[in-house]
Amino acid sequence: MSQNSKAKRDKRKKQQAKRPFLRLNAQQQVQNHAVLTNEDGQAVAAIGLQGREWLLAIGGQTMGNADNPVPMLAMLKHLSNVQEKEGRTVNLEYSELMQKLLDTLAAEAGQTADEYLDKLVAEFETQDAEEGEDAAEGDVVEAAADAEAAPADAADTDGKPQA
Repeated sequence: MSQNSKAKRDKRKKQQAKRPFLRLNAQQQVQNHAVLTNEDGQAVAAIGLQGREWLLAIGGQTMGNADNPVPMLAMLKHLSNVQEKEGRTVNLEYSELMQKLLDTLAAEAGQTADEYLDKLVAEFETQDAEEGEDAAEGDVVEAAADAEAAPADAADTDGKPQA
């Protein structure tokens, strides 16, 4: 072996490109596949794929995960509709992969992708309407209870302070 062989070997190693290696506990990058942006272009909510898991992020916080991203897409579409009803301008964009998944599920249900997504969005709207009715009924019950309690309180006071 020559005296320069170690130097040549070291030089060759330095010239080679660094090989990335995956650490055991390293987090994989999240690839965004659906993004809801406001009028300023800021991301309000997003659906991303990390490994084999779909993640839903709203306001920079991860809110949930699932194996199927289409219900999360329907949730973002519903959120978009709610924002537009309140007068805000929002934009929902999604990737080709998300579109293909939506097309596949819609074909299994015998619908177009838009019909299938609108059906899922309608489910969120009916849930919101039911929750709104429950809250309104609760307010009516509270108001009735307050009205019944008010005359009884007035009769007990007789204008005298209570201890």
